[in-house]
Amino acid sequence: MLTFGVVTAIMENFIVSARKYRPQNFNTVVGQQHITTTLKNAIRNNQLAHAFLFCGPRGVGKTTCARILAKTINCTNQTPEGEACNTCNSCTSFDAGTSMNIHELDAASNNSVDDIRALVEQVRFAPQAGKYKVYIVDEVHMLSASAFNAFLKTLEEPPPYAIFILATTEKHKILPTILSRCQIFDFKRITNNDTVEHLQEIVDKESIKAEKAALQVIAQKSEGCMRDSLSILDKIVSFTNGVVTYQNTLEHLNILDEDYYFKLLESMQLQDLPAAMLLFDEINKKGFEGDLVLNGFAEFIRNLLVCKDPKSASLLEVVEGMQTKYIQAAEKSGISFLVSALNILNESEINYKMARNKRLHVELTLIKLNFLQQAIELSVDNGQLVKKKNELMGQ
Repeated sequence: MLTFGVVTAIMENFIVSARKYRPQNFNTVVGQQHITTTLKNAIRNNQLAHAFLFCGPRGVGKTTCARILAKTINCTNQTPEGEACNTCNSCTSFDAGTSMNIHELDAASNNSVDDIRALVEQVRFAPQAGKYKVYIVDEVHMLSASAFNAFLKTLEEPPPYAIFILATTEKHKILPTILSRCQIFDFKRITNNDTVEHLQEIVDKESIKAEKAALQVIAQKSEGCMRDSLSILDKIVSFTNGVVTYQNTLEHLNILDEDYYFKLLESMQLQDLPAAMLLFDEINKKGFEGDLVLNGFAEFIRNLLVCKDPKSASLLEVVEGMQTKYIQAAEKSGISFLVSALNILNESEINYKMARNKRLHVELTLIKLNFLQQAIELSVDNGQLVKKKNELMGQ
Protein backbone atom coordinates (compact mmCIF):
# COMPACT_ATOMS: atom_id res chain seq x y z
CA MET A 1 0.00 0.00 0.00
CA LEU A 2 1.36 3.44 -0.96
CA THR A 3 2.02 5.87 1.87
CA PHE A 4 0.75 9.45 1.59
CA GLY A 5 4.31 10.76 1.06
CA VAL A 6 4.93 8.37 -1.87
CA VAL A 7 1.59 9.26 -3.48
CA THR A 8 2.40 12.97 -3.12
CA ALA A 9 5.82 12.45 -4.72
CA ILE A 10 4.24 10.59 -7.67
CA MET A 11 1.66 13.36 -8.12
CA GLU A 12 4.39 16.01 -8.01
CA ASN A 13 6.43 14.16 -10.65
CA PHE A 14 3.49 13.81 -13.06
CA ILE A 15 3.61 16.14 -16.06
CA VAL A 16 0.64 16.34 -18.42
CA SER A 17 1.39 15.04 -21.92
CA ALA A 18 0.72 18.43 -23.55
CA ARG A 19 3.68 19.83 -21.58
CA LYS A 20 5.87 16.73 -21.46
CA TYR A 21 5.73 16.24 -25.23
CA ARG A 22 5.68 19.91 -26.26
CA PRO A 23 7.92 20.10 -29.37
CA GLN A 24 11.42 21.50 -28.79
CA ASN A 25 12.41 21.81 -32.47
CA PHE A 26 10.61 22.76 -35.68
CA ASN A 27 10.95 19.17 -36.96
CA THR A 28 8.86 17.83 -34.07
CA VAL A 29 5.93 20.24 -34.62
CA VAL A 30 2.96 18.19 -35.85
CA GLY A 31 0.92 19.15 -38.92
CA GLN A 32 2.36 22.63 -39.61
CA GLN A 33 5.15 21.84 -42.10
CA HIS A 34 4.20 24.79 -44.33
CA ILE A 35 5.03 27.15 -41.45
CA THR A 36 8.04 25.42 -39.90
CA THR A 37 9.75 25.09 -43.31
CA THR A 38 9.28 28.81 -44.01
CA LEU A 39 10.61 29.81 -40.59
CA LYS A 40 13.68 27.54 -40.89
CA ASN A 41 14.47 28.97 -44.33
CA ALA A 42 14.12 32.53 -42.99
CA ILE A 43 16.52 31.74 -40.12
CA ARG A 44 19.02 30.00 -42.39
CA ASN A 45 18.98 32.85 -44.94
CA ASN A 46 18.95 35.54 -42.25
CA GLN A 47 15.69 37.01 -43.58
CA LEU A 48 13.72 37.39 -40.35
CA ALA A 49 10.81 39.80 -40.17
CA HIS A 50 10.66 42.06 -37.11
CA ALA A 51 7.00 41.15 -36.39
CA PHE A 52 5.08 37.91 -36.90
CA LEU A 53 1.40 37.13 -36.49
CA PHE A 54 0.58 33.48 -35.78
CA CYS A 55 -3.14 32.86 -36.18
CA GLY A 56 -5.30 29.75 -36.22
CA PRO A 57 -7.44 27.48 -34.03
CA ARG A 58 -6.52 26.79 -30.41
CA GLY A 59 -4.09 24.02 -29.54
CA VAL A 60 -2.40 23.69 -32.94
CA GLY A 61 1.09 24.96 -32.03
CA LYS A 62 1.10 28.78 -32.30
CA THR A 63 2.76 29.49 -28.94
CA THR A 64 4.98 26.42 -29.30
CA CYS A 65 6.31 27.64 -32.67
CA ALA A 66 6.82 31.13 -31.21
CA ARG A 67 8.97 29.69 -28.41
CA ILE A 68 10.94 27.47 -30.78
CA LEU A 69 11.59 30.47 -33.05
CA ALA A 70 12.76 32.53 -30.07
CA LYS A 71 15.10 29.75 -28.96
CA THR A 72 16.46 29.00 -32.45
CA ILE A 73 17.39 32.56 -33.42
CA ASN A 74 19.41 32.92 -30.20
CA CYS A 75 21.11 29.51 -30.50
CA THR A 76 24.90 29.85 -30.77
CA ASN A 77 25.31 26.55 -32.57
CA GLN A 78 22.45 26.25 -35.10
CA THR A 79 22.26 23.12 -37.26
CA PRO A 80 22.63 23.47 -41.07
CA GLU A 81 18.85 22.91 -41.36
CA GLY A 82 18.11 26.00 -39.26
CA GLU A 83 17.27 24.18 -36.01
CA ALA A 84 18.38 24.92 -32.43
CA CYS A 85 21.12 22.65 -31.04
CA ASN A 86 19.39 22.30 -27.62
CA THR A 87 22.80 22.00 -25.93
CA CYS A 88 24.35 25.50 -25.87
CA ASN A 89 23.90 27.84 -22.87
CA SER A 90 21.24 29.87 -24.68
CA CYS A 91 19.15 26.79 -25.55
CA THR A 92 19.42 25.23 -22.07
CA SER A 93 18.37 28.51 -20.42
CA PHE A 94 15.38 28.73 -22.79
CA ASP A 95 14.35 25.15 -21.95
CA ALA A 96 14.79 25.80 -18.22
CA GLY A 97 12.67 28.97 -18.45
CA THR A 98 15.48 31.21 -17.17
CA SER A 99 16.34 33.05 -20.39
CA MET A 100 16.17 36.85 -20.25
CA ASN A 101 15.73 37.06 -24.03
CA ILE A 102 12.12 35.88 -24.17
CA HIS A 103 9.19 37.81 -22.71
CA GLU A 104 5.62 36.48 -22.82
CA LEU A 105 2.54 38.59 -22.27
CA ASP A 106 -0.96 37.16 -22.00
CA ALA A 107 -3.12 39.86 -23.59
CA ALA A 108 -6.29 38.23 -22.26
CA SER A 109 -5.44 39.40 -18.72
CA ASN A 110 -2.94 42.20 -19.51
CA ASN A 111 -4.75 44.21 -22.15
CA SER A 112 -4.52 47.79 -20.90
CA VAL A 113 -2.44 50.69 -22.22
CA ASP A 114 -0.21 50.51 -19.12
CA ASP A 115 0.62 46.84 -19.80
CA ILE A 116 1.70 47.64 -23.36
CA ARG A 117 3.66 50.71 -22.24
CA ALA A 118 5.56 48.53 -19.74
CA LEU A 119 6.36 46.13 -22.59
CA VAL A 120 7.50 48.98 -24.86
CA GLU A 121 9.77 50.27 -22.07
CA GLN A 122 11.52 46.88 -21.93
CA VAL A 123 12.16 46.99 -25.68
CA ARG A 124 14.56 49.92 -25.25
CA PHE A 125 17.12 47.71 -23.49
CA ALA A 126 19.39 45.59 -25.68
CA PRO A 127 19.96 41.92 -24.74
CA GLN A 128 22.84 41.33 -22.33
CA ALA A 129 23.57 37.98 -23.93
CA GLY A 130 22.33 36.56 -27.22
CA LYS A 131 21.38 38.25 -30.45
CA TYR A 132 17.63 38.91 -30.12
CA LYS A 133 15.01 39.75 -27.53
CA VAL A 134 11.72 38.11 -28.45
CA TYR A 135 8.34 39.38 -27.23
CA ILE A 136 5.44 36.92 -27.50
CA VAL A 137 1.98 38.45 -27.06
CA ASP A 138 -0.63 35.69 -26.73
CA GLU A 139 -4.35 36.25 -27.49
CA VAL A 140 -3.39 39.62 -28.98
CA HIS A 141 -6.96 40.25 -30.20
CA MET A 142 -7.91 40.92 -26.55
CA LEU A 143 -5.90 44.17 -26.44
CA SER A 144 -8.00 47.31 -26.14
CA ALA A 145 -8.06 49.78 -29.05
CA SER A 146 -5.94 52.26 -27.08
CA ALA A 147 -3.43 49.51 -26.23
CA PHE A 148 -3.17 48.63 -29.93
CA ASN A 149 -2.48 52.27 -30.76
CA ALA A 150 0.21 52.48 -28.07
CA PHE A 151 1.85 49.46 -29.66
CA LEU A 152 1.79 50.67 -33.28
CA LYS A 153 4.92 52.80 -33.45
CA THR A 154 7.13 50.24 -31.70
CA LEU A 155 5.77 47.46 -33.90
CA GLU A 156 6.53 49.45 -37.04
CA GLU A 157 10.07 50.55 -36.12
CA PRO A 158 11.48 48.28 -33.44
CA PRO A 159 15.23 48.21 -32.64
CA PRO A 160 17.15 45.62 -34.71
CA TYR A 161 17.47 43.20 -31.76
CA ALA A 162 13.71 43.08 -31.01
CA ILE A 163 11.31 40.61 -32.60
CA PHE A 164 7.58 40.51 -31.87
CA ILE A 165 5.46 37.39 -32.23
CA LEU A 166 1.73 37.96 -31.86
CA ALA A 167 -0.57 34.94 -31.49
CA THR A 168 -4.34 34.90 -31.87
CA THR A 169 -7.31 32.63 -32.51
CA GLU A 170 -9.36 35.52 -33.96
CA LYS A 171 -7.45 37.37 -36.67
CA HIS A 172 -10.55 39.29 -37.80
CA LYS A 173 -10.57 41.23 -34.49
CA ILE A 174 -7.11 42.69 -35.04
CA LEU A 175 -6.78 46.21 -36.44
CA PRO A 176 -5.68 46.38 -40.12
CA THR A 177 -2.88 48.77 -39.06
CA ILE A 178 -1.42 45.95 -36.93
CA LEU A 179 -1.91 43.31 -39.63
CA SER A 180 -0.06 45.43 -42.20
CA ARG A 181 3.02 45.57 -39.96
CA CYS A 182 3.27 41.79 -39.45
CA GLN A 183 4.29 38.75 -41.46
CA ILE A 184 1.18 36.59 -41.16
CA PHE A 185 1.27 32.80 -40.69
CA ASP A 186 -2.02 30.88 -40.78
CA PHE A 187 -1.93 27.68 -38.74
CA LYS A 188 -4.32 24.94 -39.82
CA ARG A 189 -6.23 22.31 -37.89
CA ILE A 190 -4.21 19.16 -37.41
CA THR A 191 -5.55 16.23 -39.46
CA ASN A 192 -6.88 13.12 -37.72
CA ASN A 193 -4.11 11.01 -39.28
CA ASP A 194 -1.37 13.30 -37.92
CA THR A 195 -3.04 13.31 -34.50
CA VAL A 196 -3.32 9.51 -34.40
CA GLU A 197 0.34 9.09 -35.41
CA HIS A 198 1.47 11.50 -32.68
CA LEU A 199 -0.70 9.81 -30.05
CA GLN A 200 0.69 6.42 -31.12
CA GLU A 201 4.25 7.69 -30.61
CA ILE A 202 3.36 8.88 -27.11
CA VAL A 203 1.62 5.67 -25.99
CA ASP A 204 4.58 3.66 -27.31
CA LYS A 205 7.02 5.81 -25.30
CA GLU A 206 4.86 5.58 -22.18
CA SER A 207 4.28 1.79 -22.61
CA ILE A 208 0.51 2.28 -22.67
CA LYS A 209 -1.69 -0.33 -24.32
CA ALA A 210 -3.95 1.51 -26.73
CA GLU A 211 -6.14 0.29 -29.59
CA LYS A 212 -5.79 2.26 -32.81
CA ALA A 213 -9.59 2.64 -33.00
CA ALA A 214 -9.51 4.33 -29.57
CA LEU A 215 -6.86 6.81 -30.73
CA GLN A 216 -8.95 7.54 -33.85
CA VAL A 217 -11.97 8.34 -31.66
CA ILE A 218 -9.82 10.70 -29.54
CA ALA A 219 -8.53 12.41 -32.71
CA GLN A 220 -12.10 12.91 -33.99
CA LYS A 221 -13.27 14.27 -30.65
CA SER A 222 -10.38 16.77 -30.46
CA GLU A 223 -11.38 18.27 -33.86
CA GLY A 224 -7.86 19.19 -34.98
CA CYS A 225 -6.66 20.48 -31.59
CA MET A 226 -3.55 18.56 -30.49
CA ARG A 227 -3.66 19.93 -26.95
CA ASP A 228 -7.22 18.64 -26.51
CA SER A 229 -6.30 15.19 -27.84
CA LEU A 230 -3.39 14.92 -25.36
CA SER A 231 -5.61 16.04 -22.47
CA ILE A 232 -8.24 13.47 -23.44
CA LEU A 233 -5.58 10.75 -23.65
CA ASP A 234 -4.30 11.65 -20.15
CA LYS A 235 -7.83 11.44 -18.71
CA ILE A 236 -8.60 8.10 -20.33
CA VAL A 237 -5.25 6.60 -19.23
CA SER A 238 -6.07 7.61 -15.64
CA PHE A 239 -9.66 6.37 -15.98
CA THR A 240 -8.65 2.97 -17.41
CA ASN A 241 -5.40 2.45 -15.48
CA GLY A 242 -3.26 2.45 -18.63
CA VAL A 243 -5.32 0.25 -21.00
CA VAL A 244 -7.07 2.34 -23.67
CA THR A 245 -9.69 0.37 -25.64
CA TYR A 246 -12.32 1.46 -28.14
CA GLN A 247 -15.16 0.67 -25.72
CA ASN A 248 -13.79 2.42 -22.64
CA THR A 249 -12.89 5.45 -24.77
CA LEU A 250 -16.51 5.70 -26.00
CA GLU A 251 -17.70 5.33 -22.41
CA HIS A 252 -15.35 7.99 -21.04
CA LEU A 253 -16.08 10.51 -23.81
CA ASN A 254 -19.83 9.82 -23.61
CA ILE A 255 -19.99 8.86 -27.30
CA LEU A 256 -22.71 6.51 -28.55
CA ASP A 257 -21.41 3.42 -30.34
CA GLU A 258 -22.07 3.68 -34.09
CA ASP A 259 -23.64 0.21 -34.07
CA TYR A 260 -26.76 1.80 -32.55
CA TYR A 261 -27.08 4.11 -35.56
CA PHE A 262 -26.75 1.19 -37.97
CA LYS A 263 -29.55 -0.62 -36.06
CA LEU A 264 -31.72 2.52 -36.09
CA LEU A 265 -31.26 2.88 -39.84
CA GLU A 266 -32.13 -0.77 -40.42
CA SER A 267 -35.34 -0.51 -38.38
CA MET A 268 -36.37 2.60 -40.36
CA GLN A 269 -35.70 0.97 -43.71
CA LEU A 270 -37.91 -1.95 -42.58
CA GLN A 271 -40.46 0.55 -41.16
CA ASP A 272 -40.21 -1.33 -37.86
CA LEU A 273 -41.31 1.42 -35.46
CA PRO A 274 -41.41 -0.74 -32.28
CA ALA A 275 -37.76 -1.77 -32.85
CA ALA A 276 -36.70 1.89 -33.28
CA MET A 277 -38.59 2.98 -30.14
CA LEU A 278 -37.15 0.15 -28.05
CA LEU A 279 -33.67 0.94 -29.32
CA PHE A 280 -34.05 4.61 -28.32
CA ASP A 281 -35.30 3.50 -24.90
CA GLU A 282 -32.13 1.42 -24.49
CA ILE A 283 -29.98 4.41 -25.53
CA ASN A 284 -31.91 6.67 -23.13
CA LYS A 285 -31.34 4.26 -20.23
CA LYS A 286 -27.60 4.41 -20.91
CA GLY A 287 -27.76 8.12 -20.02
CA PHE A 288 -27.40 9.69 -23.48
CA GLU A 289 -29.27 12.97 -23.93
CA GLY A 290 -31.68 13.32 -26.84
CA ASP A 291 -29.77 16.14 -28.56
CA LEU A 292 -26.62 14.00 -28.58
CA VAL A 293 -28.58 11.18 -30.26
CA LEU A 294 -30.04 13.56 -32.88
CA ASN A 295 -26.64 15.12 -33.59
CA GLY A 296 -24.90 11.73 -33.76
CA PHE A 297 -27.53 10.26 -36.07
CA ALA A 298 -27.33 13.33 -38.34
CA GLU A 299 -23.55 12.89 -38.59
CA PHE A 300 -24.10 9.19 -39.32
CA ILE A 301 -26.53 10.03 -42.18
CA ARG A 302 -24.03 12.59 -43.51
CA ASN A 303 -21.35 9.88 -43.58
CA LEU A 304 -23.69 7.61 -45.59
CA LEU A 305 -24.28 10.41 -48.11
CA VAL A 306 -20.52 10.89 -48.42
CA CYS A 307 -20.15 7.15 -49.20
CA LYS A 308 -22.67 7.26 -52.04
CA ASP A 309 -20.05 8.59 -54.46
CA PRO A 310 -16.46 7.27 -54.68
CA LYS A 311 -15.23 10.83 -55.33
CA SER A 312 -16.38 12.03 -51.90
CA ALA A 313 -15.66 8.78 -50.03
CA SER A 314 -12.28 10.23 -48.94
CA LEU A 315 -14.22 12.66 -46.71
CA LEU A 316 -15.34 9.74 -44.55
CA GLU A 317 -13.45 9.89 -41.23
CA VAL A 318 -14.46 6.90 -39.15
CA VAL A 319 -12.54 4.38 -37.06
CA GLU A 320 -10.61 1.62 -38.79
CA GLY A 321 -12.79 -1.25 -39.98
CA MET A 322 -16.01 0.81 -40.17
CA GLN A 323 -15.54 2.04 -43.76
CA THR A 324 -16.85 -1.19 -45.34
CA LYS A 325 -19.90 -1.20 -43.08
CA TYR A 326 -20.73 2.39 -44.05
CA ILE A 327 -20.33 1.69 -47.77
CA GLN A 328 -22.63 -1.37 -47.56
CA ALA A 329 -25.29 0.59 -45.63
CA ALA A 330 -25.04 3.48 -48.12
CA GLU A 331 -25.70 1.12 -51.05
CA LYS A 332 -29.00 0.07 -49.46
CA SER A 333 -30.11 3.68 -48.83
CA GLY A 334 -31.59 6.01 -51.43
CA ILE A 335 -30.22 9.53 -51.75
CA SER A 336 -33.70 11.07 -51.41
CA PHE A 337 -34.22 9.19 -48.13
CA LEU A 338 -30.83 10.29 -46.74
CA VAL A 339 -31.28 13.97 -47.71
CA SER A 340 -34.83 14.08 -46.29
CA ALA A 341 -33.68 12.34 -43.10
CA LEU A 342 -30.87 14.86 -42.68
CA ASN A 343 -33.34 17.74 -43.01
CA ILE A 344 -35.69 16.21 -40.42
CA LEU A 345 -32.84 15.61 -37.96
CA ASN A 346 -31.44 19.11 -38.47
CA GLU A 347 -34.81 20.73 -37.83
CA SER A 348 -35.42 18.51 -34.81
CA GLU A 349 -32.04 19.38 -33.30
CA ILE A 350 -32.70 23.12 -33.73
CA ASN A 351 -36.09 22.81 -31.96
CA TYR A 352 -34.84 20.44 -29.24
CA LYS A 353 -34.11 23.18 -26.67
CA MET A 354 -37.64 24.60 -26.97
CA ALA A 355 -39.35 21.23 -26.48
CA ARG A 356 -40.92 20.72 -23.04
CA ASN A 357 -40.89 16.94 -23.26
CA LYS A 358 -37.44 16.16 -24.66
CA ARG A 359 -37.98 12.41 -24.92
CA LEU A 360 -41.27 12.80 -26.78
CA HIS A 361 -39.59 15.29 -29.14
CA VAL A 362 -36.95 12.72 -30.11
CA GLU A 363 -39.55 9.94 -30.40
CA LEU A 364 -41.65 12.07 -32.77
CA THR A 365 -38.54 12.53 -34.92
CA LEU A 366 -38.01 8.76 -35.00
CA ILE A 367 -41.66 8.26 -36.00
CA LYS A 368 -41.24 10.74 -38.90
CA LEU A 369 -38.06 8.97 -40.02
CA ASN A 370 -39.73 5.57 -39.72
CA PHE A 371 -42.45 6.50 -42.25
CA LEU A 372 -40.17 8.65 -44.40
CA GLN A 373 -39.56 5.97 -47.04
CA GLN A 374 -43.31 5.48 -47.41
CA ALA A 375 -43.81 9.26 -47.80
CA ILE A 376 -41.10 9.44 -50.47
CA GLU A 377 -42.83 6.70 -52.49
CA LEU A 378 -45.96 8.85 -52.67
CA SER A 379 -46.13 11.58 -55.30
CA VAL A 380 -48.76 13.97 -56.57
CA ASP A 381 -50.15 13.08 -59.98
CA ASN A 382 -52.94 15.28 -61.38
CA GLY A 383 -53.78 16.52 -57.89
CA GLN A 384 -54.26 13.01 -56.50
CA LEU A 385 -51.97 10.98 -54.29
CA VAL A 386 -50.81 7.81 -56.01
CA LYS A 387 -48.23 5.30 -54.97
CA LYS A 388 -45.18 5.10 -57.24
CA LYS A 389 -44.02 1.78 -58.53
CA ASN A 390 -41.53 0.26 -56.20
CA GLU A 391 -38.62 -0.46 -58.55
CA LEU A 392 -36.83 -2.63 -55.99
CA MET A 393 -39.90 -4.92 -55.64
CA GLY A 394 -40.63 -4.85 -59.38
CA GLN A 395 -44.29 -3.90 -58.78
